[in-house]
Amino acid sequence: MGQKVNPIGFRTGIMVGWKSRWYASKHEFSELLIEDHRIRRFIKHHPQKTQYRNAGIDRIEIERTRDEVKVVLFVARPGLIIGKKGQEVELLQEELQNLIGRRVNLKIEEIHRPEVQAQLVAEDIAQQLAKRASFRRTMKRSMETTMEAGAKGIKIQLAGRLGGAEMARREKQITGSIPLSTLRAKIDYGFAEAKTAQGHIGVQVWINQGMYEGDVSDGADAEASQASKKPKRSYKR
Repeated sequence: MGQKVNPIGFRTGIMVGWKSRWYASKHEFSELLIEDHRIRRFIKHHPQKTQYRNAGIDRIEIERTRDEVKVVLFVARPGLIIGKKGQEVELLQEELQNLIGRRVNLKIEEIHRPEVQAQLVAEDIAQQLAKRASFRRTMKRSMETTMEAGAKGIKIQLAGRLGGAEMARREKQITGSIPLSTLRAKIDYGFAEAKTAQGHIGVQVWINQGMYEGDVSDGADAEASQASKKPKRSYKR
């Protein structure tokens, strides 16, 4: 039995919000779920716009009201999606409206520290592996960059025909702390595939971004305050 769980799915509803926020009746739910998937796939793997892949789209959040669909893109390089005078955004908005047949409200949010976003790190490693870069050097460089950007820990796992070897295998490297089962820990997870001539290489990245706000202490301060509240006993002989 495998005991691995997606860190984002593990925390969703407890520490992390849902990526799609809407309600629907039973007979509408499946249609809207597929619609969400189509929106995400269309943006991430746009048939014509290759610059979207280089823009560094970390995640796409979708909210629905009765008359419109709000799509929020979290992007590392928003200029590639916005375009000159916002023409690209308007074009994408129109394409999405034609795709799903509803009014779409498109919003773009910039990510200020892409080095600590697991999905972007995974995609960057996958791009380098596709360009025939050495996998060990690529892993090492990514880990150093992420730790310098202020992450508490990072784990990278590659699986496939590494270095063009005949036999597929796994390579794993860890730096810092990765407390996967601590719900308070802000663990980000990303997955990407590098399409090499020998076959696909899977790239998995876990990044510890620290603890969630509101509960920054590691418990030591709480224990100290509890100890100070306890009444002191005096022993008389």
